[in-house]
Amino acid sequence: MNIRQIIRQKRRQLTSSQRQHAQQIIYEKIANHSSIHSAQNIAIFLSFDGEVNTQPIIEFLWQQNKSVYLPIIHPFVSSHLLFLNYTRQTPLIKNRFGILEPRLNVQNVLPYQYLDIVFTPLVAFDERGYRMGMGGGFYDRLLANYQSQQILPIGLAFACQKIDRVENRPWDVQLPEIIYA
Repeated sequence: MNIRQIIRQKRRQLTSSQRQHAQQIIYEKIANHSSIHSAQNIAIFLSFDGEVNTQPIIEFLWQQNKSVYLPIIHPFVSSHLLFLNYTRQTPLIKNRFGILEPRLNVQNVLPYQYLDIVFTPLVAFDERGYRMGMGGGFYDRLLANYQSQQILPIGLAFACQKIDRVENRPWDVQLPEIIYA
């Protein structure tokens, strides 16, 4: 079994109470985060495969009058993401990976340069801020030049996803912050 499979299995094996306790700590960190308070356009993902439940985060962001955006797989540019405005009324469909995403509506697309924060999914991470995703490179491509775009990427994870060292490649993006518990 490779590290990606091992960590995904660890994440799925968290008990309900372990998961709830960790998520409560994560939600409190988000609620008290100054960058999130000052941001307006926030991208987040819908939880999949045992990830931190993002629905309460989304609800919190809506209550704070933030504009929330979800990623979709770009229909024309391979391995790239688009971000669509997400509201309670947004219809969702499953993408080719079985992950829910908004149905493409070009009127709801926000160019990623206008995002203030991108909550970033990950399978594993290390102390340096390197992450291991699902292997498609979607977020590494998206965040390749995040500093020049004034975008703050923030990883979300459980503590069991932390490993000693992610074997990073030159194109891997180092996250400035990972919120975990």
